[in-house]
Amino acid sequence: MHNPRKRKQQELQHLPESRTKPTRATICLDQPTNDPYTTHPQPTQEECRAVRDDLLALHGFPQEFVKYRRKRANFPGDEAHGLLKSEPLDGEREESVLDGLVKTVLSQNTTEVNSQRAFESLKSAFPTWEDVRMCALFFCLGFSNWFWPGGNGVNELATFWGICVFWPCIVAVLAVESQRIENAIRCGGLAPTKTSCIKNILSCLLEKKGILCLEYSRDLSVDEIKAELSQFKGIGPKTVACVLMFHLQQDDFPVDMHVFEIAKDICWVPALADRNKTYLHLNKRIPDELKFDLNCLLYTHGKLCRRCAKNVGIGASEALIRTKG
Repeated sequence: MHNPRKRKQQELQHLPESRTKPTRATICLDQPTNDPYTTHPQPTQEECRAVRDDLLALHGFPQEFVKYRRKRANFPGDEAHGLLKSEPLDGEREESVLDGLVKTVLSQNTTEVNSQRAFESLKSAFPTWEDVRMCALFFCLGFSNWFWPGGNGVNELATFWGICVFWPCIVAVLAVESQRIENAIRCGGLAPTKTSCIKNILSCLLEKKGILCLEYSRDLSVDEIKAELSQFKGIGPKTVACVLMFHLQQDDFPVDMHVFEIAKDICWVPALADRNKTYLHLNKRIPDELKFDLNCLLYTHGKLCRRCAKNVGIGASEALIRTKG
């Protein structure tokens, strides 16, 4: 007599895997063209433009972002909207891509003023990125070469002995030098975490590229830039998007908490959306020529306005401009 359960199991084994094991839908954060909310029609191009114009009338273009806008191509109607043309300022220091990445790291969980102070303090204490990277290594390398130049079995044994004996001293020096970096950026908050992230970026660059420079990323595609920057520990999608938009003049739309909350409040994403999916959706829906201005203005409005969260359920442009009264 055949066992029905056994025969059923045998039948299942011969079925295609897609029928026996459901597949889970995945979203690739490296490709913002993958819209997770394809049935959500907002924002429309008209809504984006209306909100951009209303916020410009309300706040003017944020001064803290003017220098980044000067580097971008000028769009038709810039002067009519109070947006500046791309004339350079006398004495304005040109920022490298690596400068931009570190500045973005320092801006995490703090104010613009404090992050700028932290960056200036870091550059004052360590004028070049080589200084930051080598601040602890110069001592250790000189120390090791002086005690054990290496090369044969005797010296290898001496190396092992020296490490055992002097390791506490080396650790102490490394700790002191790391403390110097932490002290330089302490005004920006989370100094130990940010110090570790910065040192890791520099170490990875030196190991993989042989030079502390990210200028090569200017010649990469957006997807290649995202893959390149995402390899660094502590660098997430928002940081990558900020570097793309501000320092590489790419048409990307970072989503910080200010932008995220406003986008939910004015129904540009579903109520249960998360930040990563909001990033994907808005990058798909917002026209490229509006991304930079709209992002800067939404961020600024989120910092200045405490009433937007109460304006849920009305038109996007109306919800934002009501705060003027």
